[in-house]
Amino acid sequence: MEEQFILRVPPSVAERIERLLNENASSSADGALDISFSEDGRSGTFMIGNESFPASLLDLPCIVESYKTYDDNVLIKTADVGQIIMVKEEGDTSVEGVEYKHGLTPPMRDARRRRFRREPDLNPEVVARVEKDLLNIMSGGTVENVETVVPEAGGQRKKNAPLPSAKPDVPTKSAGGEPERSDSDDSM
Repeated sequence: MEEQFILRVPPSVAERIERLLNENASSSADGALDISFSEDGRSGTFMIGNESFPASLLDLPCIVESYKTYDDNVLIKTADVGQIIMVKEEGDTSVEGVEYKHGLTPPMRDARRRRFRREPDLNPEVVARVEKDLLNIMSGGTVENVETVVPEAGGQRKKNAPLPSAKPDVPTKSAGGEPERSDSDDSM
């Protein structure tokens, strides 16, 4: 697998990069490309020649697979791309947060809101209590502080009465007066 990333730049910068790649690097007036990130690893500076542009590393809302081909028939997967480096002009507003809310193509516009379920709002105290109860049940114990409530027909609620003790297995008698027999009884 190769290491790949997506670099999204403004149109003016894209033209300069294309010129730089098409021409001989030594004869180009733009010089070299460089990108450096600050200590947080999410914001940085993109340099082309002597000009610098603000850049930020953002997570994509979904993984994008990258393929290449040698013969225009067989595609070979080369990487899973999950992040994008977004380069902005000096005056443009930067994207807030660590996740880019759009995908790479127009159908994926606002993908996080339109295509994925919302994360449930979970109370950490309830999660901790349920986890403790599950561990207690798995170790052979019982759940503490639980009341079961059954709604009645009239809409009233009442607490469950304790279940009666289990009756011993008594074979039932058939119409002929003999106890019913199972297939395993025939082997005797």
